[in-house]
Amino acid sequence: MLTLAGIIIRRMNARTDSPQQDPDPASAPLPLPVKAAPDTQNPPVATELAEPAGPDQQQFVDWLRSVAPYIHAFRGKTFVIAFSGELVKAGVLNGLVNDVALLHAMGMQIVLVFGSRPQVEEQLALRNVQSQYAEGIRITDNAALECAKEAAGELRLDIEAAFSQGLPNTPMAGAQLSVVSGNFITARPVGIVNGVDYQHTGLVRKIDGDSMRMSLSHGKVVLLSPLGFSPTGQAFNLSMEDVASATASALKADKLIFITEVPGVPDQVGKLMKEMSLRTAVERLQNNHLPPDVAYYLQHLVKALKGGVPRAHLIPFSLDGSVLLELFLHDGVGTMLSDSDLESLREATLDDVGGILQLIAPLEADGTLVPRGRHLIERDIDKFSVIEHDGVLFGCAALYEFPRENMGEMACLTVSQEAQGTGDGERLLKRIERRARALGLERLFVLTTRTEHWFLKRGFVHATVDDLPEDKRKLYNWQRKSMVLMKKL
Repeated sequence: MLTLAGIIIRRMNARTDSPQQDPDPASAPLPLPVKAAPDTQNPPVATELAEPAGPDQQQFVDWLRSVAPYIHAFRGKTFVIAFSGELVKAGVLNGLVNDVALLHAMGMQIVLVFGSRPQVEEQLALRNVQSQYAEGIRITDNAALECAKEAAGELRLDIEAAFSQGLPNTPMAGAQLSVVSGNFITARPVGIVNGVDYQHTGLVRKIDGDSMRMSLSHGKVVLLSPLGFSPTGQAFNLSMEDVASATASALKADKLIFITEVPGVPDQVGKLMKEMSLRTAVERLQNNHLPPDVAYYLQHLVKALKGGVPRAHLIPFSLDGSVLLELFLHDGVGTMLSDSDLESLREATLDDVGGILQLIAPLEADGTLVPRGRHLIERDIDKFSVIEHDGVLFGCAALYEFPRENMGEMACLTVSQEAQGTGDGERLLKRIERRARALGLERLFVLTTRTEHWFLKRGFVHATVDDLPEDKRKLYNWQRKSMVLMKKL
């Protein structure tokens, strides 16, 4: 599976701006005769038309346009992306770096946090030192601390080397990313808990958010290791999850993303939960019916949400490009947590005009909807209801009132291609019906050329132009010949 960066690079490879090498003089063609000066009075006219885009090309264009709202929404946002040491061990670090570089190029501010559990285990095994755990937490003695330092140092070098790549025809070509690391984390010891001395195992005490923000504002990628330091100069072995959640809370990041060996949070029957509210996540943790590793990740995601991070994600590294798929697909590929309900069905505001225009443009182009200009949408914005999902509009509909006849028209019902089949159209219809009843209207009608059966299945019946309100009859387009469907409220 290609990553987003790989797709773009593959498209770019067909045409390059790289200078061409001089041909071999022995094989160089003879010079062409000098052409006469062009006729400026009668410039040449192109006689060949560009070939229409093929299916692959059109699919790429449609896909790129479909992710544009996400790109606009995410530009300038701060993402804390944490990945486990298992990701590096699985050999997929370069793919993640390619995708992170692409996010950075789109204007997102990135903080990377890496884990090192399997690498520490390898170092301990090389020294014939037995790992020690209590309550699922590593006991870091002097030998384990040295192993943690060595593992973190090697991983940091590997990550920085991956960000330094820039070979032509690769996703990193021309990236020129700068990675910044430092003593951003002040730590404290876990101490003695239930009679167990955790020695050099620590917890995050403080995050130097100001220094990180300064680095991010200068276009740097901040890289954090699972190590922290006390004011006395002691080093402590930290967990990736603790560092990431504390950092996201301190920065008030827009997203915290865990890329791990688990696919997400399962529901009661083992099916992946695509979305969870903070309340649901807390309930799942209290029920204590989750696998231990999932519960551990979820615990830290909840901590970040309570610390002011609005969105948190748990996604698998086993799926190539999972961070891009999670961010730029409507349903993602893992589990997304939010501090509130993700979907909002509400009345539109002037800020939604651009989103509405983008929603209805394809249907206007194919003749399903009557074209409406921006000025009409702006004028009638108070008549629109919209469905917003995680900051992006996925549906809209408008209610036009005809009080003299106690009737209303539902117009411009649109659901994006990406969200069709999810029930958004049904929810918009019910919203318009509730608004119409609140206004005291008795009947609701629609004019349609292509969605007759959808409305018939939802209680509408055939009507005639004569059944329309007088003002609407005068505006009826006889050339378009729209069907009239009506429903009693």
